[in-house]
Amino acid sequence: MKRRELKLVVNYVCDELFAECVAASMYSGNPDPNNVEALLVSIAEMRDDYISRISHPEPGMPPKKYFDDLKNSFNERVSEIIDHINNMN
Repeated sequence: MKRRELKLVVNYVCDELFAECVAASMYSGNPDPNNVEALLVSIAEMRDDYISRISHPEPGMPPKKYFDDLKNSFNERVSEIIDHINNMN
């Protein structure tokens, strides 16, 4: 996968997470506004972090290994955020 495509995927996933978080906060009982805001900020920071890491790979590390680790790390982080959204009260 090319860097440009990877950036598009990261942007798309983060946009969807952001929208899902907003929808869940509106339709799930009475969630704590501070928790919702922290989660939204976390999604935005995650997006910026991964876009930056895609643009500037770690020197000295083989590109395939670097991007495989990056993808795995991103998927784990997305799973954590999904769990937070699902547990929103």
